Amino acid sequence: MENPTWYARSIFEALRDPRPLPAVFEGLWATGNLDGLKRPSVAIVGTRAASGYGRATAQRFASELGAAGCCIISGLALGIDSAAHEGALDASAPTIGVLGGGHNKFFPRRNRALAERMLAGGGAVLSPFAPEHPAVPHQFLQRNGVVAALADAVVVIEAPARSGALNTAGWAAGRIPVFAVPGDVDRPHVAGCHALIRDGVTLARNAQDVLDELHVMKLPIGAQTARPAPDDPLQAKILAILDAGEITLDELCAASGATTSQVLAALSVLELQRAIETRAGQRFAIVSGGKRC
Repeated sequence: MENPTWYARSIFEALRDPRPLPAVFEGLWATGNLDGLKRPSVAIVGTRAASGYGRATAQRFASELGAAGCCIISGLALGIDSAAHEGALDASAPTIGVLGGGHNKFFPRRNRALAERMLAGGGAVLSPFAPEHPAVPHQFLQRNGVVAALADAVVVIEAPARSGALNTAGWAAGRIPVFAVPGDVDRPHVAGCHALIRDGVTLARNAQDVLDELHVMKLPIGAQTARPAPDDPLQAKILAILDAGEITLDELCAASGATTSQVLAALSVLELQRAIETRAGQRFAIVSGGKRC
């Protein structure tokens, strides 16, 4: 990675729009290309201990937002952050990572190769800390503030009740739109997302919900990526059954071997994710034109 350059706060304000940036930093050390910040920029954040479904969802959101012309910002952490950066790269969109320490004390080391790919793809790696400054826990709160400061919207995917992702949402609250992606109510690593939704944050079912709020163009035809298979066995079984065609609730219960309440709960989650839809006669079906992995 090349030696970082110091850029004053005014440089970043000039790249954005007439709105002043919040007073989180006086300037940033940067490597790479900052032009991505001229685009609508969306921060995607979440837990390091992400599920397979969470990582796939973050990657899908980032890829679709990138295909629509957005720059993706995140914290270059493991889990959701990494998946978001990778999704942007999949769409050949610029992605910007903000470190919790200096460039020469890169953390986490496992993501150094990802950072190099981001730079090669026209993105940038930023830090509010000097190149030799080590990453220590309390600095990540300031890093989160920088992520939120540079974004036009924040999307939270899989965040526990106490997490850095919620800290990022807190920095953004009242200044830019904040979205949360719902998940399985029994899983603790999405409790923070559900708390955000309960408290009035906008529920995001897909990238288009974010684009609508930002008044960005709709997704190009064919830009939607394949929908990941859910981790929940019953949800996966229901999707497999619906692959054969639309079906009633009673037929679904019989085919799946699950109770009515269990099937209804699974259907509710799949409908929120726009994986399925209800058609005439209370028949359920895969969303028209949808693809699954």
